[in-house]
Amino acid sequence: MQNPIELYFWTTPNGYKISIALEEMGLAYVLKPVDIGKGEQFGAAFMKISPNNKMPAIVDPDGPGGAPISVFESGAILQYLGRKSGKLYPSDERARAEVEQWLFWQVAGLGPMSGQAGHFRNYAPKLVDAAQLDYGRNRYINEVNRLYGVMDRRLADRDYLAGDYSIADIASWPWLRGYVSYDQNLDEFPNLKAWFERIGARSAVERGIAIGAQLRSKPLAEQSNAEILESARVLFGQTARSVADACAKQG
Repeated sequence: MQNPIELYFWTTPNGYKISIALEEMGLAYVLKPVDIGKGEQFGAAFMKISPNNKMPAIVDPDGPGGAPISVFESGAILQYLGRKSGKLYPSDERARAEVEQWLFWQVAGLGPMSGQAGHFRNYAPKLVDAAQLDYGRNRYINEVNRLYGVMDRRLADRDYLAGDYSIADIASWPWLRGYVSYDQNLDEFPNLKAWFERIGARSAVERGIAIGAQLRSKPLAEQSNAEILESARVLFGQTARSVADACAKQG
């Protein structure tokens, strides 16, 4: 009998990558919420699983050779789950190379650029003088726009990024959910919009998103200044020293 995979999770696009993949692959899992707004990612036990103190991470009790294994970084987790399940990550080398190109494109580009665009457009104006933000905001919003164009061209003659539906699509799709927060209009990218809607209609994707419903924090617009400042203290501007201090505090 398969032991459930432990999914250390919060309601971020990277977290949703893994819940969606587990649902799509039919792998049993149990949710282990780690509230990043409260700093729970700095706990010593979690840091042993995810030394980068970021979401998500997994522990598979039935790892290689029957021994438990922990994996952090969403791209590495998707590859591991694809190999384990034999689904959505082809074994043919040519097809696998196609998937990996787009998986790494998302991990290195679409995710980080979208995150920065969202930060400078939505979060930073609540923390500093908005006049200081024009360069950073425009830099990242424009880069996200460029990346949407890359996807739109890629999807002009195919339904999915690497041909067949794969972990490459699962990696990118959650980052499109916040397109309004990144000041983007999907109507400008018809192929991308069709892809976004096509994947969003999948029942496994709907289940993967629904599992985090009870964990979602209040929208930023509904948070008090004190709440915003506290979450900013936890989430942004960490250094090696501050992380070490947080870990020591949590034991």
